[in-house]
Amino acid sequence: MTQLAGQHCVPCSASEPRVSEEEAHELHTAIPLWDFVASEGVPHLRRQYTFSDFATALEFTNRVGKIAEEEGHHPAILTEWGRVTVSWWTHVLGGLHRNDFIMAAKTDALAEGAPAS
Repeated sequence: MTQLAGQHCVPCSASEPRVSEEEAHELHTAIPLWDFVASEGVPHLRRQYTFSDFATALEFTNRVGKIAEEEGHHPAILTEWGRVTVSWWTHVLGGLHRNDFIMAAKTDALAEGAPAS
């Protein structure tokens, strides 16, 4: 995960290729707690984090938002009492790009208290 978390997102356009199924599974080894899910037929990476209260969950949400702004790549985030669900995918591609795996690793680093680079 550390290697991915230290990388930065690249600008994407609709002409960028999505990650192949093989590449997705290889990248997934660095973020094994993330699930592959589909929403309306679009693949996403999704993980739920648990916290002791709403304030801590909200603080984590804000930290994820900060790195999303820094990288120019934005997730769907659901913040609830004691948990935050984060979903990454590349909107313009309607699927997964390497950026999504980088941001998932950065999100894990935040949850572990490490800097997200």
